[in-house]
Amino acid sequence: MDIRRLSDRYAVSPQIMPQDVATLKAEGFATVICNRPDGEIPADLHAAVIGPMVEAAGMRFVANPVIGGAMTKGNVTAQAAAIAAAAGPVFAYCASGNRSSQVWALTEAGHQSADALIGAAGRFGYNLEPLRPQLEAMAKPA
Repeated sequence: MDIRRLSDRYAVSPQIMPQDVATLKAEGFATVICNRPDGEIPADLHAAVIGPMVEAAGMRFVANPVIGGAMTKGNVTAQAAAIAAAAGPVFAYCASGNRSSQVWALTEAGHQSADALIGAAGRFGYNLEPLRPQLEAMAKPA
């Protein structure tokens, strides 16, 4: 498992396996968010399988499936709520970590600059540059 820390409180990675749950606990994560829709993966990796393992290890599990190219405002709101409710660092995963990076950046718009958000994800090869107009628009007061 390749944990990619985008901030002090938020990290992402590609799909996790059941044996990765112990590592996440040991790394100090309080909440695990699954941003991968079950339809993309085998049944043994579905949220209903991984979630109870995460909770049995003492962490909170949140399923917030983000469909590639079709992220919704509801996805961003749910991610923000899960991050805000976390008692410690948050770990999110999807197929590559890209969707988990994108949804995080959108939750942070207005709290961090677009440059900082794009740069944080870019260190791990995630290109959030196409989100720049949205990140900048969300940062402006209404």
